[in-house]
Amino acid sequence: MLTVALALGASACWGTADFLSGERTRRIPVLLVLLISQTAGLVVVGAAVVAGGSGPPGDGFWMPVVLGSLAAVVGLGALYQGLAVGSMSVVAPISATSVIVPVVVGLAIGDRPSAIQGVGIAVAIVGVILASREPAAPDGGRGAAAGVGLALLAAAGLGASLVALKAASDADPNWAALSFRLVMTVLILAAVLATRPSARRRRPGDLRAVVVAGLLDGGATLLFATAFSRGLLSVVSVLGGLYPVVTVILAQTLLHERLARWQRLGVVAALAGVAMIAVG
Repeated sequence: MLTVALALGASACWGTADFLSGERTRRIPVLLVLLISQTAGLVVVGAAVVAGGSGPPGDGFWMPVVLGSLAAVVGLGALYQGLAVGSMSVVAPISATSVIVPVVVGLAIGDRPSAIQGVGIAVAIVGVILASREPAAPDGGRGAAAGVGLALLAAAGLGASLVALKAASDADPNWAALSFRLVMTVLILAAVLATRPSARRRRPGDLRAVVVAGLLDGGATLLFATAFSRGLLSVVSVLGGLYPVVTVILAQTLLHERLARWQRLGVVAALAGVAMIAVG
């Protein structure tokens, strides 16, 4: 039960952080949003490591950290940009299909999800297809919804990072969270120095909101890493994959997003698929 609570707490924090970061990415370059949020998150995970009082794990710990951090930077960057250019109510559920990656890996290493979890994967894929279709254009054509490609890239990157986080968390969950955050911050800082993006369009309060998002994201990583150290890769991953529920609720409530009927059906199917994997 504690593992479930930790994973669901991570989902709540991630869903709120994604909404705040995605909305601010409409005015602030995504690299700056990533840099500010990741740096803020270091405060949370750094405090947890200091409180734990243990030293870093051995050499084998760092390979999944570096590879996972690179995947996470790509995934988060794609997610925030997708949330900025597309409908959050579509992009967030599609990105949640990232749970398929650790479920497949979990199967390969011995996890045995139930039949209902297999059905959930199929339902989630159908949901992605429906949610990604734009309403018919005046000429009768219909294309992919804005942000869908970025959402799929986010799903791949975040899914791969979850597998790496699990491997690192088995050694020490607090150090896994801190190490991921440090490597990600260094990678993002290098990209910012190389491109020098400008934040001239920002509004008062935007940077503060990004800092809050970073603190929530850091807390979510700690909760998730701890859940990983206690539970199965496949189960914990899909529980953490419920974060879009929070993002969608915030987008519908605060941004008044409206979707076509089949898109609403697709969003529900994608979230239902994730839920089926979780309860299976």
